[in-house]
Amino acid sequence: MRLLFIADFSEQFPHRILKGIRKYSQECGEPWVVCKMPPSYVQKTGFKGLVEWARKWQADIVLAPFEPGDKVEEFRKNGIVAVAIDNISQFTQIPNLTADYHRMGEIVAAQYVAMGFRNFGFFGYNGVCWSDARRQGFRDYLESQGFGSNFYVGDRIRTDALWSYDETKLGEWLLSLPRPIGIMACDDTQANVLLEGCRIFGINVPAEIAVVGVDNDETLCSMTDPQLSSVDVDLEGGGYVLARMAERMVREPDYPGEDIVLRPIGLVQRLSSSMMATDDKYVQAAIDFINHNADKKIKVADVLEHVPMSRRSLEQHFMKATGLSIHDYITQVKIEYLSQRLLESNDPVSAIVAKMDEADAKSITRRFVSVKGCTPTEFRRKHLRKLGV
Repeated sequence: MRLLFIADFSEQFPHRILKGIRKYSQECGEPWVVCKMPPSYVQKTGFKGLVEWARKWQADIVLAPFEPGDKVEEFRKNGIVAVAIDNISQFTQIPNLTADYHRMGEIVAAQYVAMGFRNFGFFGYNGVCWSDARRQGFRDYLESQGFGSNFYVGDRIRTDALWSYDETKLGEWLLSLPRPIGIMACDDTQANVLLEGCRIFGINVPAEIAVVGVDNDETLCSMTDPQLSSVDVDLEGGGYVLARMAERMVREPDYPGEDIVLRPIGLVQRLSSSMMATDDKYVQAAIDFINHNADKKIKVADVLEHVPMSRRSLEQHFMKATGLSIHDYITQVKIEYLSQRLLESNDPVSAIVAKMDEADAKSITRRFVSVKGCTPTEFRRKHLRKLGV
């Protein structure tokens, strides 16, 4: 099979789709030839030029984010299977590589509500199918929980310049929001824009604004400051099913194919949304102290020195607001901090633990296993393998 794949290969999305396609081809014992083409080529040649190039290259399959109005049926007339990656809108003439966007929005909203947030925001594109559906799922869940009026939208209109943004307008929106607030970005790229905006305008993340993206681009998520929480999506599984369907379409010209729906795996929690939200000023003071001292050996007694309440009263307030004991929250925050350091540094685990002022490496390792389900060394190996390191 010869696949012409048009995508922004600076992101992990197309690479993870290709992993699924490769797995299918390996299982079938038939190698695929892949030509990776940037969207800029299509912008330069136009849609007719793309069809002609695919015909001359003898492509069997074209996978691309087509534009509304593109006469995608021209591919089939030339004996080529075309599958559209969701872009502005979906197609009826050919299968779409789409996703359960509504569910993605629900997952983020449910997490924010469980964390105690009472103000919510969405940052994305207006009139773009995948962004609109994620926003709707996010909002629908909030309305079902009685928070529909606590919803703030920051819609970007332009989709032809994904990496540019109006700093002034972004700042005006961010500074106008009630705090604390949990914001869902339509994808990891726009979440990164939000984090940069917060940095420029002196907004604390996650204490004032928590941010969650979508796609779990491990490289991008691990390089942001703080590291970005994101909804992971089964892109490899989608690539596998896509390859199987497209190959059948090539071999059976009368088979029309069907939409491939990518499924969300779950929310990968990192530091950009690790903060609990509460209106209780004493609990919030305790949370702030714990988050700002994640790299130190702190105990409940240290927290009490910074909050004017008895231990019994603060424990009761904390449990009511967060559903966790103070000790358990300290553990959660320290494990997330250690997770971040493991991916940012090549230092031995023992050295990282020592820098965290943890004298007993075995103790924090046991706590790490109880939270993450694996040792720090296994965690590092697994996640660096995903990054291709």
